Amino acid sequence: MAPLYQKTLVLGASSGIGEALAAKLIATGTKVIIVGRRSDKLETFVKKHGEDNARAVVFDVTDLNGIKSFAESITQSDPDLDSVVFSSGIQRGFDFANPETLDLSILGEELTTNYTSAVHLTAAFLPHLKKQPQGHLIYISATLGLIPSMIRTPNYNASKSALHTFILNVREQLKASGASHIRMVEVFPPAVQTELHDEKHQPDLVNGGEIGMPLGEFTERMFDGLVRGDEQFAVGPGESLFKEDGFETQRMKLYEAGREFINKSLAKYLKK
Repeated sequence: MAPLYQKTLVLGASSGIGEALAAKLIATGTKVIIVGRRSDKLETFVKKHGEDNARAVVFDVTDLNGIKSFAESITQSDPDLDSVVFSSGIQRGFDFANPETLDLSILGEELTTNYTSAVHLTAAFLPHLKKQPQGHLIYISATLGLIPSMIRTPNYNASKSALHTFILNVREQLKASGASHIRMVEVFPPAVQTELHDEKHQPDLVNGGEIGMPLGEFTERMFDGLVRGDEQFAVGPGESLFKEDGFETQRMKLYEAGREFINKSLAKYLKK
């Protein structure tokens, strides 16, 4: 099988889903640029997989003011880049029933990591990808962004809902502008066994790293979805949402009908 992508920038590759997907891409012939905050983790990855297959860049995606220059440096050094994976993410519990316990600075960091940084990074890499024969933007979202069932993480759920809406709208903007060669793909994982849930990052959990689907199993199933070429897909329990009678399939029908109606209704009011 030919490599899925030519060269992929993987954001949030220090651990978890980002690291696992980067390794899978290398195993199937794609060159990768791994990005994260922890240089030691990135260097270990490069040593394991070889400098011919991977290189590391230390960058914090919450540095919104630095994103434009970061993207420019990447596209200048690697003009063959054709894909970006957005896998940076954090999850925190917030108990609004006890407002005295809230640290809203952490809430802001979570929103920036999970949503705002992805918006800035998308804007920064689109000019380069529009010039490529094909471009791919792959977002690691969350089923909780569709069905926010875990009430202990209201801000995480909201950040993923915002990301989903952003992707839906920008995808259609690109198609309408003639840039349909850029594919925006949204992946909806279940809970996956990563450090996202461990006690260091979520002190109110015990043995949180054991929660969910094993990382290896998830990565293989996610890769299968990427190979299929679906614009959006879930892995695990969320797959039912995308069946013919599923919640998200039905909601997408409403979205498409509503989008067409609003486009027609607004046409005479928009400046040419």
